[in-house]
Amino acid sequence: MSIHLTPIVIAFLYLVSSAISGWASGDEASNFVTHAESELEILGALSERAEFLNRTDETEEHTRISTEASRIARERRVILAKQAAHFAGRTLPDDVARKLGLMQLAITIPAPSNPERSKVLSETITKLQTNYTTAENCTDRPQCRTKDQLYRVMRESRDPEVLLSAWMEWRMPARAIRAPYAEMVAIANEGARELRFNDVGALWRSVYDMSPEAFLAEYRKMWDQVQPLYKALHCHVRAKLREYYGDIVPQHGLIPAHLLGTMWAENWSSIAGLVGPGGADRRINLTELLESKGFTPRDIVRTEESFFNSIGFSKLPRSFWERSMLEKPKGRKVNCHESAWEIESRQADVRMSMCIESNERDFFVVHHELGHIYYYLAYARQSYLFRSGANPGFHEATGDAIGLSITPAYLKDIGLLDEPPSEAEDLPFLFRTALEKIPQLAMAIVVDLWRWGVFSGEIKPERYNESWWNLQRNYQGLAPPIARDESDFDAGMFYHISNNVPYDRYFVANILQFDFHRALCEAAGQRDPLHRCSIFGSRDAGKRLAEALTLGASRPWFDAMEKLTGRRVMDASSILKYFGPVAEWLEAENRERRCGW
Repeated sequence: MSIHLTPIVIAFLYLVSSAISGWASGDEASNFVTHAESELEILGALSERAEFLNRTDETEEHTRISTEASRIARERRVILAKQAAHFAGRTLPDDVARKLGLMQLAITIPAPSNPERSKVLSETITKLQTNYTTAENCTDRPQCRTKDQLYRVMRESRDPEVLLSAWMEWRMPARAIRAPYAEMVAIANEGARELRFNDVGALWRSVYDMSPEAFLAEYRKMWDQVQPLYKALHCHVRAKLREYYGDIVPQHGLIPAHLLGTMWAENWSSIAGLVGPGGADRRINLTELLESKGFTPRDIVRTEESFFNSIGFSKLPRSFWERSMLEKPKGRKVNCHESAWEIESRQADVRMSMCIESNERDFFVVHHELGHIYYYLAYARQSYLFRSGANPGFHEATGDAIGLSITPAYLKDIGLLDEPPSEAEDLPFLFRTALEKIPQLAMAIVVDLWRWGVFSGEIKPERYNESWWNLQRNYQGLAPPIARDESDFDAGMFYHISNNVPYDRYFVANILQFDFHRALCEAAGQRDPLHRCSIFGSRDAGKRLAEALTLGASRPWFDAMEKLTGRRVMDASSILKYFGPVAEWLEAENRERRCGW
């Protein structure tokens, strides 16, 4: 797309949206779905192209066309979703009824019909996002640090005063958006009720092919399964941090939230050297291995592509290599945040944008992003509204499950490692992985329960911060490192909250990835412990994965789940099996300690 096409694209978007509007006025649900789907596909492809262009060549004009294309597509989605709601209660063919439901559930923050209220909502959302972006880029405060700088401090420093300073600095800008956030909630709930949902939280939970109440019950059930492992991890980490920091960490009770290695204490792997067995040192330095073998960013992507090829998936289309941004280009401003793009999967137009570096983190991230890409290609033959993950967690879980197959044995198979460590050396590696994965679940339930409570009205604006910290105390076992009150709005500087991104998908994905991994290992005939299994080279595992992915969203997620795992429910038994050796070790370590808080 050339920058000179910008006005033409905007005009075409307007033409498409206005021309197709008349098609949706009939009473026949199937005709409505057919025409709405055509419109959504056109608008989706054009807005994705515009956004990809802006991500990979950020100019003032590209930002303008991207913003305008997104606005038009978003507004039309809302209008069509509300029209789809009028068919509720009718007896319809299953596929038509499902598509009507998906159209409504695709709206994250629904605008109400009232034009003035809709305008205020749009302006408020922009205010929330701008507040986060400004803080991230640090353009409005003298001598302040960027998000990357502050997050690096949290990962690398062990000085409690330095950590406290970074922790407080990042949260300070949220005070300005406390009132706007409450206003956004009120207006978005008006839009949700027009779509026949009680509130926005109920809308978000309904995407799981069950009632909002049933999903909440399943969510809590999974947390109840994994909570004992989290509490054991918390108990051990608290004891080790007390040994290092002294009395600022209590012998019993809550851990100060700024000492766990990240801004939100959702990933403790960076403090593994302080708290893990044998220091939880890495057995393998993958960054050094990649550098020693001279791996380029494109080599990393080729390696990940070969993984999928080995289990029976096709090579990536040539257009992927021609149109993706895999390295940071010179001479233009780009957004390096890793992302996978489904521009037009039926035309095999799938892309990736990322400034890949030859290091361990990016090696795993590329695995994850190609999981998205191969999911897009797997369901490409579905009709447009069915070209999506079986549920919001499936997409994230697919790439993460493949990442679990990056074992020492796999690294040997692809020539990066001469000889893998023995099984006796597994515990430090597995413990570090537990520090990464298990706290994410505790953080997710805090974010979700807080936000669902805010949308339902159970948590009032005057209690935003109190409720946030009550949940962190109850579920994460954390305390603020300094007194907080209702002049603060700590949740407001969490990206997914300020940008209205549903977070339940990450909780679900963190559970599902281990279910997927276990099932694929069984299909591959692996007899190794689950944490040592790699499905690399197994066509049987690949066939089982493909059968689930090709369904897209055409069937309820438990149908896809059954094809992949043989079960129709989610539970945490697989993640507990994966980390079984860690649980046994923690039980011995904690025998003389008083755990809990």
